[in-house]
Amino acid sequence: MKKTISIIGGGPGAIILASELDPKKYSVSIFEKNTALGRKFLVAGDGGLNLTHSENEKEFVSRYTPKDFLTNAFSHFSNKDLIAWMNDLGIETFVGSSGRIFPKKGIKPIDVLKAMEEKLKQQSVKINFKHEWQGFSETNELIFKTATGNKKIKSDLAVFCLGGASWPVTGSKGDWLTIFKGKGIDVIPFSASNCSFKIEWPKDILKSIEGKPLKNISVKCGNKIHFGEVVITATGIEGSGIYPLSPQIRDELNKKNEAKIFIDLKPDLSFDEMIERISKPVSKISYTEHVVKQLNLNKTQIALLKSKLSKSDFLDPGILVNNLKNLELTIFSLGPIEDAISTVGGISLNEISEKFELKKLPNNFVIGEMLDYDAPTGGYLLQSCFSMGKFLANHLNDRA
Repeated sequence: MKKTISIIGGGPGAIILASELDPKKYSVSIFEKNTALGRKFLVAGDGGLNLTHSENEKEFVSRYTPKDFLTNAFSHFSNKDLIAWMNDLGIETFVGSSGRIFPKKGIKPIDVLKAMEEKLKQQSVKINFKHEWQGFSETNELIFKTATGNKKIKSDLAVFCLGGASWPVTGSKGDWLTIFKGKGIDVIPFSASNCSFKIEWPKDILKSIEGKPLKNISVKCGNKIHFGEVVITATGIEGSGIYPLSPQIRDELNKKNEAKIFIDLKPDLSFDEMIERISKPVSKISYTEHVVKQLNLNKTQIALLKSKLSKSDFLDPGILVNNLKNLELTIFSLGPIEDAISTVGGISLNEISEKFELKKLPNNFVIGEMLDYDAPTGGYLLQSCFSMGKFLANHLNDRA
């Protein structure tokens, strides 16, 4: 007799899990509180659906915090495996200039979702919409709120794929934390990740720097450095150049109530090269014009430097270049969690086995952003959800 599996949540991790479970061994049901699957998946694809990244396995798994979190799941279902899986669905992909992987031009996020849903149909997966999970009964049945009242579901196995707490408009609110906490499971409050960071800019320069990008820079926090681009906002800074430093920034904020970041505005030039360039005689132009010309600086960079330096310090080549290479900024807070790309927090990794089973609730599994790990932008979060879903499907198929 087939066992029953209830999958709570309808994101990408849930979809690949359900589509890869053996229908000869399991009767699979997805319970989704919205009227459609993959709402957050579609929102994430608004600017281009970044499915995964093309870098090698060793570098890929090191992007997560903690670093060894995804090693087993990724080795079972890597970025290359995901590309092949998508190709089998009829979704061709290409590698962008930054190494990120997207569906080929002309293939929309909804097309990808429909292809995945078609596989669910082929696997005879039952989908129950407007079923919002409320918790467990006294006998550990699953309780769902429906249009006609509460419903209890008893199944042999349950897999929770409820997401984190970012983009609550998609239904991802993270309000399930209290349910698991009530079961004696260690949970960590959610915090924003891959988000904006708040900085108090000097009022006299804000108008001239707001909305401006800082391109081809490196940003350092603690012992981690990342190269990329950021955008200055009215309240702080954001962008792909700083998102990967979320764990370090958040850690410093928790310890010190502030975080120091250091921006190298010219990472391609050494300190000595810059000193040599600006130490040459100035002829018929101001010192500032000379510096701008020799180092190819823009108005935003100059405004930031002058806001940090006195006139005498700005005229000192050593002090000026040191600030160009180590522009210190103070972050005093994370941006709003509802605007964050992702979150960290949720169920402690100590609460699950290497197969993602809750140690205190046997036959109940947790995958995806519900778990307390951090993933940078660039396809890493989606890949982790796909990897966990496929890994768990393989495990459950083997143990049935």
